[in-house]
Formats: sequence, C-alpha cells, structure tokens
Amino acid sequence: MGYKREFIDFMLEAGVLSFGDFITKSGRKSPYFINTGNYKKGSHALKLGRFYAECIMENIRSGKIPEDISVLFGPAYKGIPLSVATTIVFANDYGKDLNYCFNRKEVKDHGEGGSMVGYKLSDGDKLLIIEDVITAGTAVRECIPILKAAADVEICGLVVSVDRMEKGKGSLSAKQELYEEFGIPTFSIVNIVEILEILKDTLDDNIKKRMEDYMENYCVL
Repeated sequence: MGYKREFIDFMLEAGVLSFGDFITKSGRKSPYFINTGNYKKGSHALKLGRFYAECIMENIRSGKIPEDISVLFGPAYKGIPLSVATTIVFANDYGKDLNYCFNRKEVKDHGEGGSMVGYKLSDGDKLLIIEDVITAGTAVRECIPILKAAADVEICGLVVSVDRMEKGKGSLSAKQELYEEFGIPTFSIVNIVEILEILKDTLDDNIKKRMEDYMENYCVL
C-alpha cells in the first residue's frame, strides 16, 4: 500500500484526518473527520498533486482510465486547486500537458461571461472530475449538467482523495450510485477501509471499535 500509507501520514500531519466526535453534514455522528480545508501550504498543494497524479497513472496503467485523458475539471471550490495542482504535476513529472477548467458558483454576466473558467471544453474531450472527498456524490451530480451543457464531453471518472464508502440515497454507496446513474467510475487515493487497516495498530481501541460500528451502520463494504 506504498503511496496510500504515505498519503494517510500526510493527512494526519496536515491535520486533515482526525479522530473524535464529529457531526457530518448528513447529521451522522462520526468518530472521524476529514477537513481538506486544512491543506493551506504550497508544499501541501504540490504533494496533493503528486498523490492525485499517481492515483490517475495507476488506473491508466491498469486500463481503468483512458490514456488519452486531456482535461481535469475541478468543481468549485475545493476541486479548483486540486485540478490545477494535478495538471502542474503531470506537466512537470510526466511530460503530459493536460488542460484544466473549473466552474463558477455564479454565472458571470460581463466580460467573457459564462460559468466556466480555464480551458474551453470541446466535443469529444475526455475528462476527469477532481474532487476532495466523496460522501453523497452531490457535487458531481451538480456539475454533470454544467459539463454536458458546455460540450459533448466524455466524463471518464471521478478522482477523489478519500472515499468514505458511505451509503447514498439508498442501500448503495455514493460511488455505486454514481456509476449506476451516470456510468461514471470513482477512483480514490484511499478509502475508509484502507485507512482503518493501515492505522489499526496505532489507533486507540475505543476509536477502532467506534470506527468499525460506524462503518457497519453507514458504509457499503
């Protein structure tokens, strides 16, 4: 689990992954929390870009992501720096000069106008959506019509740092729902099962038990 372990250590060092008592947006009482707002340094952005690029390259090599991906789309707001950082790493480390673009929360009615910033999407473009964490898949559902309105693009996947593996609107996980509804696969640097497996020898027994109970109740394993 090479780079996965490194990524978990990175989240802990940056204060992004923490354990305790938290209430999630869905109202669930969670024993862990992922606050990607704690990434705030240039070194954090560089490392994030490298982890995302490594995840993408791993899935390109395995044939799960097409090799001719040309665009990374970052949903506003957290996806914006992630998509930019990842394209920088691809250009610098892999010699692959990808395009990036992102959406505005509000449509601009002056200047160049529109809701998109960066690369102008074209019919036939193959793109990846770059996000921080998948919990319910809401952000992806919101940006699909935006992307399809811009051009006839092929959305080849969603790439996230952490898959919480939680149930969506029904018995399926948010990841499974996105694939069932839109045919979009999700790729994560790590998921909650991998986090627990890697940290099992360092976590307090009480936290481990609460993590296991939470996952049994709310996750699709």
